[in-house]
Amino acid sequence: MSEPYDLSHYFDYESVAVKPTARTWVKHLIFLAITLCTATIAGVVPPFGPGISFPPLDLAIWNDTGLFVSWIPTLYSLFVVDVIYHLLANPAMLVYGLSFSVPLLFILTCHEMGHYVACRLYGVDSSLPYFIPMPPMVGPAGTFGAFIRIRSRIPTRRAIFDIGVAGPIAGFIALIPITIIAAATMTPVPTPNPIPEGVIAFSDPLLIKGMTFLFGTNAEWINLNPFYGAAWMGALVTALNLIPSGQLDGGHAMFAALGERIHAWTGKLAFAVMAALSILGMLIYQSPSGFLIAILLGVMMRIPHPEPWDNTPLDAKRKVIAALTLLIFILCFVPFPIRIT
Repeated sequence: MSEPYDLSHYFDYESVAVKPTARTWVKHLIFLAITLCTATIAGVVPPFGPGISFPPLDLAIWNDTGLFVSWIPTLYSLFVVDVIYHLLANPAMLVYGLSFSVPLLFILTCHEMGHYVACRLYGVDSSLPYFIPMPPMVGPAGTFGAFIRIRSRIPTRRAIFDIGVAGPIAGFIALIPITIIAAATMTPVPTPNPIPEGVIAFSDPLLIKGMTFLFGTNAEWINLNPFYGAAWMGALVTALNLIPSGQLDGGHAMFAALGERIHAWTGKLAFAVMAALSILGMLIYQSPSGFLIAILLGVMMRIPHPEPWDNTPLDAKRKVIAALTLLIFILCFVPFPIRIT
């Protein structure tokens, strides 16, 4: 009988994980600051804010492709400058925007730092969180979220699981107080009327529905609430990351819990289910959001998952945590995040 293969040299944690330098911290903080600015602007413009709308275009511009292409960048730039001016000139509007951006970035930071801290504990080399700023009304909520880049091989299935679920669990814990504040500060409209046609409406996950029920409010008949927007986006990000596909957080958990073969099949199943739901969403709610999720899952399905050095199965404690992450997914997921009324 041969001696078991010695894996100890793969677990020299101090020599694997590289501590970020001061220059690295500055670079990541700059990305965070830019994202704070774009998310704050997004918090005061539709669909999350009641502020300045994009200026209407002359009919001649709509009918002339050349004019449309040439004028849109100029009009958009003027629009953003106008919003920034109003934010700086109107403290109440600035507070409103920050009441959206700060809670949202708090949720994203907790999510990514959950991954980062877990990587540090296992000696896995990873970057600090990269925040992705996006132009308001182009990217969702002024940001495409955040991510960390793992630069070394993850040693064990248990490490894959712990690193994968640490993010959504930390993000969900951060999401709970934001959702409570959103439900507690909702103010009903004086005379609720049916939502007019052609307006973007949000579909609330069970977490928000449950919290508004406890506070005796109804998210469908409220004045716009920045904390609600942050909680809604936070729940959406958490749910998307927990889909069991590819190298999403749910994919890591599925790979660690049930192995490579089941991981591959759940990725295909998630794509097929989301593709079908996206068609239903377009037919019923005129919502294209499902197609975007299906495209994401189609890409993830084709990205192979790296093998760990040690394939020791998960213990009972981690299987309980896996069930907990499934509950988090159920509380945060909605098949049709937005709908066009």
